Amino acid sequence: MSRYVSPAGAEGQFEPGSRGRVLENLLNITSKVEMDRAELDALIEAQGAYYRKPRLERQRVTARFIRQMHRAWLGGVYAWAGAYRSVELMKGDFSWPPAFRVPENMARFEAEVLAEHTPCRAREVSALCRSLAIVHAELLLIHPFREGNGRLARWLADIMAFQAGSAPPEYRFTGRGARQLRGKYLEAVSEGYVGNYEPLERFFEEALLS
Repeated sequence: MSRYVSPAGAEGQFEPGSRGRVLENLLNITSKVEMDRAELDALIEAQGAYYRKPRLERQRVTARFIRQMHRAWLGGVYAWAGAYRSVELMKGDFSWPPAFRVPENMARFEAEVLAEHTPCRAREVSALCRSLAIVHAELLLIHPFREGNGRLARWLADIMAFQAGSAPPEYRFTGRGARQLRGKYLEAVSEGYVGNYEPLERFFEEALLS
């Protein structure tokens, strides 16, 4: 079963033969393992292309830019890549803000958060971590896309670190201790949802200095 629960809709359809484990896709993939690999390969390719973009270090991130990132990554996998979600998303007892508010929320996010924190010019680690935590938490609270929000937010954090002249955060979500670290990260993100950015700041500080 999917980690998320959503009503039926264009983005809620699963690939026939996948037993409800893989979203309907352009590659006709039915295996979760195969889809994870396809998404990872596409992300690596898209990230490489973006780092070759001229003036990325001076790029002010906008809602449009984020949609372009999502499309560049998943456009060959899902027909709806780059489009804001039209389905409601839940995980356990938590529900993200309703889909019809995503455009409004992203416009506010652009005007009030992205305009302040990008292009990221923070030179002190503490200031960089603060900017990363705020942008990360607020984007994930909106959860603008049907799939890939966390990975996209971490990619955006990498871009912001690049703009600040820093190496990217080392998330360490694979290998020894990964499960515990991922749990710590998710708890910090949840705290960020209610405006407590300090746990996420500490997470990014450890990720940048590891």
